[in-house]
Amino acid sequence: MRAMILKLGIPKGSLEAATIDLFRRAGYNLTTSSRSYFPAVDDPELECLLVRAQEMARYVENGILDAGITGLDWIRENDAKVRTVCDLVYAKQSYGKVRWVLAVPEASTVKEVADLEGKIIATELVATTKRYLAQRGVKAKVEFSWGATEVKPPELADAIVEVTETGSSLRANKLRIVETVLESNTQLIANLGSWKEADKRRKLEDMAMLLEGAIAALGKVGLMLNVRRDGLSAVLSELPALRNPTISTLSDEEWLAVNTVVDESTVRVIIPRLKKAGAQGIVEYPLNKIVM
Repeated sequence: MRAMILKLGIPKGSLEAATIDLFRRAGYNLTTSSRSYFPAVDDPELECLLVRAQEMARYVENGILDAGITGLDWIRENDAKVRTVCDLVYAKQSYGKVRWVLAVPEASTVKEVADLEGKIIATELVATTKRYLAQRGVKAKVEFSWGATEVKPPELADAIVEVTETGSSLRANKLRIVETVLESNTQLIANLGSWKEADKRRKLEDMAMLLEGAIAALGKVGLMLNVRRDGLSAVLSELPALRNPTISTLSDEEWLAVNTVVDESTVRVIIPRLKKAGAQGIVEYPLNKIVM
């Protein structure tokens, strides 16, 4: 019997490094080479291929890939019929959503989308922008941009629709956001036929659980400590827990062990408070996954 192989698309380009790091946290060791589009992976049931996020949904829809990582924006741009396995909220610079925004030069007279009637809009997200304008009854010329979209207004275009995480690039190019066209995040998607295959679906569901757990653990650490039974209340009052902390009895029944999860950014404040409240043997440790 032939072993099950899941063909998985890994986004090449801006999302590549963040995706490989996320898979590493989830327990998959992906190794890429500048000379190959086939990353090595330490899972015999996976076969990976580097594909640009813009094309991923099309290849998954057509069955060339069983599954892939891409953005909601490119799924909608390609009008791809695929199964969303899970949302993975991360981007190239941060672990959050991105926005495609309609932007114009700071000195532009355009205040709202209706002011772009008959104007030129440059973007990589052509089909989505056309649908957005049609829904608002605005007729404008939408041109495909091969890159460096922010520098095109006002000479080459009246406005742009461009993706942004922080808005810093738009501000650097003296552009002003008029409206948000689309909010997007990364997704794990599957071919509809592959999703119906029990082995592949199981593999994807397990992968989704591990990837979501890796994202949930970002920015968090575990804390272990010991405290006398009569000092437990004082210690617990200093702990903002993910849920109720785990408390267990030590060999000396007068002492308790406390285990919890906290935001890493708060540790420098919490540990001194815990010590003052009576905690001893405080250990901070990193987390790769939190599976709820």
